[in-house]
This record gives sequence, C-alpha cells and structure tokens, in this order.
Amino acid sequence: MPATTHSNAAAIWALGVTQVIGYGTLYYSFSILAPAIAAEFRVAVEWIYGSISLALLAGGLISPFAGALADKHGAARVLSIGSIAAAASLVVCGLASSAFLFLAGLILVELASAFVLYSTAFALLAQTTGTQAQRSITYLTLIAGFASTLFWPLTTWMLQSLDWHQVYFVFAAMHLLGCLPLHLWLTRFARIAATRPVETSTPPPLTSSASGKFTFILVVIGFSLAGFVSAATLFHLVPLLAVLGLGTSGVLVASLFGPAQVTSRLVNMAFGKDLPAPTLAVISAVLMPCALVVLALTAPSIAGAVGFAVIFGLGSGLFSIVSGTLPLALFGKAGFGRRLGWISLGRLGVAAVAPFALSVALGATGPRVSVWMLAAAGLACVAVFADIWRRFRTSSSPTGLDVY
Repeated sequence: MPATTHSNAAAIWALGVTQVIGYGTLYYSFSILAPAIAAEFRVAVEWIYGSISLALLAGGLISPFAGALADKHGAARVLSIGSIAAAASLVVCGLASSAFLFLAGLILVELASAFVLYSTAFALLAQTTGTQAQRSITYLTLIAGFASTLFWPLTTWMLQSLDWHQVYFVFAAMHLLGCLPLHLWLTRFARIAATRPVETSTPPPLTSSASGKFTFILVVIGFSLAGFVSAATLFHLVPLLAVLGLGTSGVLVASLFGPAQVTSRLVNMAFGKDLPAPTLAVISAVLMPCALVVLALTAPSIAGAVGFAVIFGLGSGLFSIVSGTLPLALFGKAGFGRRLGWISLGRLGVAAVAPFALSVALGATGPRVSVWMLAAAGLACVAVFADIWRRFRTSSSPTGLDVY
C-alpha cells in the first residue's frame, strides 16, 4: 500500500478484518441459514425473507443517526459500540425459539449493522487518513471483498456439524473476540491521527448549493436502485442459481463472486487511480445489469453462470468503492458520516423490500422473468449515475456544499 503511511496501512488492515467478519456474519450468511430457520419454525421461506426486509428498513432508519454520531464523537468509538451491539444481536438470533423472536433478533442485527459496517468504516478513514482517504477506502474494500468468498462456504460447512442457533453463537464470538479489540485499537489510532497536521485537499467541484442538493438526491436514488438489485441478488444468489438448474454447483459458482469483487478493486488500484468517482460509478452500474442479462440468457449453463458471477462481482466490487468515494468527491469531508447515513437510509429503505420482493417474484413469475426484472432496475440505476456523471463534468465551482 504505497499510498499510505505505515500506521494508515495497519488501520486499513484492522478495518478490513472487521468488515470481512461484519459482512460475513451480518449479511452474506443469511441466505445460507434461511432455509434451515424456515424449516425449524415451520414458516415459508418468504416469511424469513420478509423478516430481513423489515430488519433492513430498521437499519436504514437509524443510519443517519449513526453517521451523525460518527461525525460528532469519532467513527472509531461508534465501531466499538457497534461490535458489542452486533454480538448481542446475534446472540438474540441464536436464542430465538419462534419466528417472531427471530424477527426481533434480525431487527437488532440490522440496527447494529448501521454502526459497524462500511458507512462508519469509511467515515473513520475520512477522519484519519487525510488526503489519502479515497485511496484508503479503495484498499479497505479490496480486503473486505473476501467476506462472501469466506462466509458462504464457511457457513455451509458449519451447518454440517452445528445447527443454525450455534452458528449464530459462533458469529457473536467473532465480533467480541475479533472485531471489538481491533475497533478499540482503532480508537487509539484515531486519537493519534487527530494530532497530525491538517492536509489540504481539492475542494468539492459542484457549482451551487441548489445544484448540490439535487445531485445529492440523485446520489441517494442511484445507490437505492443499486442496493435493491444487489440485495435481491445476493440474498437469493445460491438458491436462485439452484432453481435456474445449476443445483449444488450454485455454491461453487457463487464463491466466484468474492474473487471478482477483489479483482475489480485490484484493477481499479492499478489502472484507475486517476479515474473520477462519478465515472467509476457509471462503469460499476453498467456491469450489474449486464451480468443479469448474461444469467437470464444462458441459464442453466454453468459457463454462463460463471460469467454472471464474475461480471456481477466486478460491478459490486466497484460499487463498494464508489459508495464511499463518490460522496467524498462530490461533497467533501464535512458531514461525511451523516451524508453516508442518509445514503444508507435510502439504499436500505429500498433494499429492505428486495429479498421479499424477489422471493415473491420467483414464486409468481419464475426465476428467469425475475432476473429480467432485476436487470431493468439495474438499467434505471445506470441512467441515474450517468446524469450524476454529466453534472460532475459540467461543474466548476471550488466551493463545498451543504446538502441539508
């Protein structure tokens, strides 16, 4: 990591580990555990996906508050509190003896996620790594891209010897024994970083406050559409591939998603250092509907499914970068945590209905038509980010913007 200092690199690695555990336990593992949970509680799997939809909405509603706390008290402290909350919420899920108690646990999981995942981690890097914040975010997403690759097969393997209750207890231990110590160390790192000389950076480029407010609305809409497509696809990825005819090969194909995410970030680091964030947003938005079109046209071909997983992973990997770098490039560091919180509110509010909506669509129209509908939502996302790119290109004012 030549663009960072030694201490910055250590912080990025620490955050990378906690984000891998965070996304693996709080997000990616759910699609693997959902069938067993539905079977034990004797409810339709759609009920379980409806539960995660409500939980995601709750997480979105609290995101602006979490972002404001990160701005006011420091993101590292918020991450530490989030680790404790994540562990406690996973224990509640593991102890659930009914579907409604499990729903309560899921809501707690998503509330904790607002304090412990990317938005707060990006805010920490913006607060501590100076002019290298955008590159630091890229490095972090590179490491965290292994979350799905590790936790889809890991969760599947754990279910061979543990029940889903015990899996949640193991996940809780990961947060207490792994994430919490690292976040507490990052609190000390943040205090040290605060003593460094303030570095100057290029001011945000938008032309006026009015233009900035409307552009921020477009950013929220764009990430909301991307969140819908991503959440619907990833929560159903393994079972979706199965009903499209790939059977058990779906787990192996899905495991390519993580390496593709990492590859896209490596390519961006090597060749896209000077690529503006709005341009990267358009590229990433284009890749996701393209991947879904490939899947719809080729299923049940394993080669086509591999192509889908790789292309979708490339787009998703770039989107993870853009979700931090685009607001930073457009609006600057002032109020960065709060802006990410509002973006998360829009993204999670729309994504909250995605798993349930796709579950219903799969039952009503079948897998192939459902994939085409997701591709259409992806194309709408492309149109929004293309307009943001146009506005960025035509802006010339050096002053920052207050979007509230």
